[in-house]
Amino acid sequence: MTQVVFTTSMGDITIEVDHENAPIGAENFVHYAMEGFYNGTIFHRIIQGFMVQGGGMLPGLEDKESGDPIENEGDNGLKNVRGSLSYARTMDPHSATTQFFMNLVDNDFLDHRSKTTQGWGYAVFGKIVEGLEVIDEMAKVKTTSRRGHQDVPVDDILIISTKVIEA
Repeated sequence: MTQVVFTTSMGDITIEVDHENAPIGAENFVHYAMEGFYNGTIFHRIIQGFMVQGGGMLPGLEDKESGDPIENEGDNGLKNVRGSLSYARTMDPHSATTQFFMNLVDNDFLDHRSKTTQGWGYAVFGKIVEGLEVIDEMAKVKTTSRRGHQDVPVDDILIISTKVIEA
């Protein structure tokens, strides 16, 4: 069992990655965490009653250079339920790299339905095991539109540091 602890400007979040059901996504996330990639990035999109997104932008909404996209594992049986982590992506189902979102509520409409462009879903690869209250607090912050992005926190919420714990 692997856990990733994010120390954020609002508190700690401990994530357990699911290597068994999401081997590609879990390995990708742990790789970036071990490299310290997420350190200094912001949670750049927060929608109360939906999700908190981060993992790919620096303060000022600058994209952080990432590696190659990974295969979508949306058909792994894991669901977009409260506290789960999934990969953010473009309309291309196989475009996820580093950005992830944490579900604030059950979002079953994001789950895999079929291997078509609209049905691939968003691949779940882990869950929050400590710090759910931190993302609940994040969901309450004031957001705005900035540099072509919507639902951006007015004040940056940073991932300060990342620690990987192998059990």
